[in-house]
Amino acid sequence: MVTTVTAIGDVVVAALEDAGYMQSTIGQVRKSIKWLGVLAKKQDGFYTSKLGAEFASMTTSPRTGRYSAQRHTDYGRLVWLFDSYVLTGTVDLSMRPRGRQKEKPSSPEFSKLLVSWSQDMEQRGLARSTQDCFGGLACEYLIFLEACGISSWDDADGSSVLAFLESLRSRWADSSMWSAVASFRPFLKFTSRTDLLDALALVRARRHHEIVALLDSGVEGEVVDACRQGLVSSRDAAIALLALSTGLRACDIRGLRLADIDWRGGTIGIVQQKTGNPLTLPLPPLILAKLGHYVLDERPVSAEEEVFLRLKAPHVALADHAAIYVVVNKVFHASGVADVKVGTRALRYNAASKLLQAGTALPTISAILGHAHSDSTNVYLSADTERLRSCVLPLPEGAV
Repeated sequence: MVTTVTAIGDVVVAALEDAGYMQSTIGQVRKSIKWLGVLAKKQDGFYTSKLGAEFASMTTSPRTGRYSAQRHTDYGRLVWLFDSYVLTGTVDLSMRPRGRQKEKPSSPEFSKLLVSWSQDMEQRGLARSTQDCFGGLACEYLIFLEACGISSWDDADGSSVLAFLESLRSRWADSSMWSAVASFRPFLKFTSRTDLLDALALVRARRHHEIVALLDSGVEGEVVDACRQGLVSSRDAAIALLALSTGLRACDIRGLRLADIDWRGGTIGIVQQKTGNPLTLPLPPLILAKLGHYVLDERPVSAEEEVFLRLKAPHVALADHAAIYVVVNKVFHASGVADVKVGTRALRYNAASKLLQAGTALPTISAILGHAHSDSTNVYLSADTERLRSCVLPLPEGAV
């Protein structure tokens, strides 16, 4: 196998070209390869993983003398590609995980407990996002115990649970503490530690439902017109219109597969990631047209089963729900609504409230939004201030 920087660089560039990367991206990679070649002159131009690590650490700009995020990204990505070729003989173009690797507990007992918890969640078929949330909090708690000098699970007590949740307040908003408690509870149930569960109940975290403002009908019309007139790509239009008209969750829009679309019937049929329940929804003609145009004319050639793919190579499914948020706001801005920031959660409230205003029964709204229980729909009443006012009894005459 060739091991010079020049030879490996040629292989990397060829792989990027075959995968359909933009020429601007390939040009930036060529620049990084050039500077890596300069560093490699001290060892006759040959590449090693040690040289790659040194190159990736060169994150200070010689021009400004300060940390360069561009260097950090470009050099780190190039070393990833070079190392993958040296180790496997192929260039790994898969997306690298964002951010730093999360810290793990050092105690063998805690590590084993964490693995068992992960296996249990996987066996129960919990969604990947749920596993990450539940597993992340469990891992943080075990690391917190080690920081307190506790390395055995038997030594954990109720005070450590309260202290751990208190430590989260520096990073979690008060209105979100109920979520931390709810996501931490399953782990304690798994360990059968009723004493720790009793301590968790003392937190008394409550969920607060703020009133989410409805979109003005004029705003909705501007967004629909922008999608109809082609001011945004068919992919972005389809994503925004799905969120606006159906109230689908971001995870379900991201996970929508080609096989889920019934083109003749004009419907989509999915299994919701949050509830595991099946859901079938009709598609308005405009959404169906945008989906068809995207799949036939815009969608990159790919073996991925998801409908919506990245615009830039690698052409894989969108990374997470944050990508849906970015697309929705991009469409709103393109329509001239620059002062409104929305995501699928706000559009979900908006869709539910429109149905409420139209006099739709709560069970029907629950079915449309794909709730696991019809009682869950009551939360959307908080967005309908007029309906809330109608529930308030008038004060008796003469009352102060």
